[in-house]
Amino acid sequence: MFKILLEKELKAFLNSPKFVATFIVCTLLILLSVFIGIQEYKSGVRQYETARKLVNDEMQSASSWRGLSTRIYRKPDPMHIFVSGLHYDLGRVSAIDNDSGVKLTNSIYSDDPIFAVFRFIDFTFIVQVVLSLFAILFTYDAINGERESGTLKLTFANAVPKVKYIIAKSLGSWLGLVIPLLLPLLLAILLLLLLQIPMTGHHWARLLSLFGVSFLYFTFFIFLGVLVSSLTRQSSISFLTLLVLWIVLVFIVPRAGIMLAAHIEPVPSVAEIDGKLEAFSKDQWEQHLDAMESRWQERNRGTENMTKEEREAWKDDNSWQWMQEDEKEREKTEKAIDTYATKLRQDLRNRQRNQEKLAFVLARFSPVSSYKLTAMHLAETDIELKSEHEDALQQYRDQFLAYRDNKAKQNADNAGGIRIEVDNEGLRIQGSADQGTLDIADAPVFHYPQRSFGHVIAASVMDVGWLFFWTVVVLAWAFVGFLRYDVR
Repeated sequence: MFKILLEKELKAFLNSPKFVATFIVCTLLILLSVFIGIQEYKSGVRQYETARKLVNDEMQSASSWRGLSTRIYRKPDPMHIFVSGLHYDLGRVSAIDNDSGVKLTNSIYSDDPIFAVFRFIDFTFIVQVVLSLFAILFTYDAINGERESGTLKLTFANAVPKVKYIIAKSLGSWLGLVIPLLLPLLLAILLLLLLQIPMTGHHWARLLSLFGVSFLYFTFFIFLGVLVSSLTRQSSISFLTLLVLWIVLVFIVPRAGIMLAAHIEPVPSVAEIDGKLEAFSKDQWEQHLDAMESRWQERNRGTENMTKEEREAWKDDNSWQWMQEDEKEREKTEKAIDTYATKLRQDLRNRQRNQEKLAFVLARFSPVSSYKLTAMHLAETDIELKSEHEDALQQYRDQFLAYRDNKAKQNADNAGGIRIEVDNEGLRIQGSADQGTLDIADAPVFHYPQRSFGHVIAASVMDVGWLFFWTVVVLAWAFVGFLRYDVR
């Protein structure tokens, strides 16, 4: 009996215009999004390689250790083809020098604002919005539509268990949506192979996991459609009810959770943090210059009764010591500024994490949020992307500046340093002459943050669990509702 019911459902779906429309739309949207994603990925790789070569050439042509700096660019990942997440919103480059702290700038959306207006359509957007809507269109009349046509009463005139009927209805609807989805997914994988996208085993595991979670996601909406159809008598009412629920779950609840969390756990803006850091930095440098001026005035008092020749000889004998003293004071000032900047960033990050935790708790009342967060975890384009890169950049900055300062001390003649003198004639700045290019073969290398597959899965367990929970709840409710349904 179950086999007959399932075959009936599948034949009804395969012969309906819904199946043809779903197949055409899914194929066009998925293949188009994957193809555009591949082109964007290849373009990003070319820009990344060109930028790295340019930075390397600039470092090799540098002639002053004190002025040596670099830039680190975020590396594109093949999973960005399917899940853009925060990839296009975050900056792609950070300067590594004394003058500025670690900060990712020049995001794709800031460079090309037109894309920020309409955003990119990736695989997760298609599943999140389009497929969930198709799931509703497939199932809004699964039960009450049969009642309106009279076939439900005829079916149960025979000895048909309601449990088998509701399972056949749900499974038939699920297969009717999965079948038109399989071919475009296989073609998308074929595109990756033909266009030689460097997918590792780690990438394939994450991609297959993404497909599995996507199936679970639209399973929820299929069961939701069956549930509402089993609780209403007319298909028009169930369709309007499902449409309202779809709008609330897909668009309103996730955003409402974020907005509510922003009011409950306010976080200072980046402009406020930058303003505090700039004011502190300005004050520290003013104190440094005042102290240096006082030191030079004290040094010049010892030369008041000397002849010009004696004064020059005395300065030559003590200039190296004075330069070291000034250098130590400069390093203290820079360290104080860096320490304050680290404290500000850490405080901001802690407050942001508290806000994020609350926002995600509120947003998870919608399964859409659980799916979105899981997809971003699997693609490593989630909220942790920014903090991971900034932590790695900060660690590299400390290593790079320590390497540069050590090289400057070892090669004092080629350090490119300056000497500042303050006397009765005013302020004089003397710089040492640059001598050739620098040997940076032993410079520290930046290591991009990487997550193991186990770490990715562990981060996704909660959201997958919530998605599975909501799916089971809706399915159980649909069973109970149909068992009480009047088939007449």
